[in-house]
Amino acid sequence: MKKIFFVPLLTFLFAGAFAQTVPDSMLVKIDSVRDASVIEKSTLLYIDSVDHVTVENLPFSKFVPLQSFSRRSRVPQQLITKNAYLEFSLQNKTGSAAAFYFFPGMPYKNIILYEKGPEGKLKKSAIQKGRTGFAYVTLNPYQAATFVLQLRFSKTEFNKINAVLIKPDYLETYILQLTNIFRDSRIASYILCGVLLMMILFTLVNYFLNNKSNKTEFLYFFLYSLCMFFLIFFSAYLNRRPGWFTAFFRGYFDVVLLMVGTIFYLFFIRKFLDTKNKHATLEKLFKIEIRVLIVFLLLFTYLHFATGNILLGKILENLMKILAMALGTVFIILGLRNNDKLMKYLAIGSAAQIFFSIVSLLLIFFPLRGSELLKSALFYFEVSIIMAVFFFLLGLTYKNRRELIEKTKEQEAMKLEVEKKGFETQLAVIKAQQEERNRISADMHDDLGAGMTTIRLFSELAKTKMGDKTIPEIDKISASANELLNKMNAIIWSMSSSNDSLGNMIAYIRSYALDYFENTGIECKITIPESLPELEVSGEIRRNIFLVVKEALNNIVKHSGATLVKIVMQKEPEGLSLLIHDNGNGIDLEKIRQFGNGLKNMKKRMEDVDIEFSIANDHGTVVRLYRKTR
Repeated sequence: MKKIFFVPLLTFLFAGAFAQTVPDSMLVKIDSVRDASVIEKSTLLYIDSVDHVTVENLPFSKFVPLQSFSRRSRVPQQLITKNAYLEFSLQNKTGSAAAFYFFPGMPYKNIILYEKGPEGKLKKSAIQKGRTGFAYVTLNPYQAATFVLQLRFSKTEFNKINAVLIKPDYLETYILQLTNIFRDSRIASYILCGVLLMMILFTLVNYFLNNKSNKTEFLYFFLYSLCMFFLIFFSAYLNRRPGWFTAFFRGYFDVVLLMVGTIFYLFFIRKFLDTKNKHATLEKLFKIEIRVLIVFLLLFTYLHFATGNILLGKILENLMKILAMALGTVFIILGLRNNDKLMKYLAIGSAAQIFFSIVSLLLIFFPLRGSELLKSALFYFEVSIIMAVFFFLLGLTYKNRRELIEKTKEQEAMKLEVEKKGFETQLAVIKAQQEERNRISADMHDDLGAGMTTIRLFSELAKTKMGDKTIPEIDKISASANELLNKMNAIIWSMSSSNDSLGNMIAYIRSYALDYFENTGIECKITIPESLPELEVSGEIRRNIFLVVKEALNNIVKHSGATLVKIVMQKEPEGLSLLIHDNGNGIDLEKIRQFGNGLKNMKKRMEDVDIEFSIANDHGTVVRLYRKTR
């Protein structure tokens, strides 16, 4: 019923039989434009809701103020297939020519600029250049002109109408500001793309190193990973980036990449698990799913390019996703029940993929406010893909190991008794090779696992940007993750020989202390000499000093009640000292039990690296570390 009244209402608003004249108050004086200026108040809008307007009779159509169109931040689906027109007038009172970029919003698949002539007729601008997604507008000296911009929406539900005038030398900055809103999410996406690219290369190398005719599963998985790589990369790169390709990707190509990748993944599972000979039920289900997805994808393509039925296209898209998720659930159930360990690896990967996909889907339907990484539906979708690829690599490692063992056994059975000695030598070589392969396999597993954990930890750091409404469990996870990350960084820092210098150690302690006291209410002042001696400080010494400083700062926060702490590095006649002095209650040396083993451990660490350690009460607690350098 709403749709019945919606079209006549739009026709009433956006259609008319008389030409409009622009009052002087609607003129935008270009000398008032600094870098970028929003001119929505001076911009008119007309949407051809009944498809009857041509360029010739467009000047006689009734434009309305852009600000009166309440749905400009999310254009209704009923209007997406219609042409929209923006009219704005500029005045150049200077003696030199001027040029601007007009930003109408995004994403549009087509933008055409017209200029009104003296009699109101529209003439296509001779200059149709500039960055995609922007219209290039020029004005001669002392010229006033009216421009009309014809817009073609993308076939997506996120079209937005703006009116911004941008100076050419500010354009790159403006685009950077547009895309920088989701900077954390984009960085995480690029990191995941890098991980995925390494996995793609690894899979491709396996395909070429093995017998290609018997290892087509590697080719299928390579094609699946490639589709997912492009999907993640373009989703991150094109997020809030104007241009026709953004419109094409968000309206059509992202669905194609997702579904084609899913089809390749199904081909991969069939070959990798040999479902034709070992799992007849799965073979039938996968065949049906592949055929249905191909039919739906072709129908989706037809609807997108040949019709304006966006609603049916959206229904088809959701049906494809639901079908893939439903068959994935069936595969998980069968895989976990099956005794095939290889199948269990893929089933667990699919379970992780579906779980994170559901989280992503929930964030699409129930979006959270803000641009933090953990509120991004795209991030969880990307993690789901990485999890599927990661468990495939585990399964591949297991399969290669199993095939290698079986091959070794076959070779042993074929040996003749007269070649026993040679066989024993060969077996020893094979065993050594096998142990090396196992070592490499374990190292690879650990490295990939550590890499994935690091990515997740870096991603969860964005949680600290969340507002008042937080989930306690996530806060605990984030706090634990931050603590673990700090410990990992400290270990890595202490192990790297490139950090074996006094300056690096002081810089690291300074950075840690400032971050540690940032939200504690305690002011931290750090004093360091202008020139430090160039001393080599081994990793063992750096690590012990850092742990002692860390323990001292922790004691200040927990026990001192201080409001100020001073960390001073100073030169002394025969060496260097580091003082940590707070203005708190001070330590009671007679009642030192509250610090327990902490002080004993601090003193023991300093003794191990030949550094003097002392603690005193002087208007607060003073911790002093001293070492001779001469």
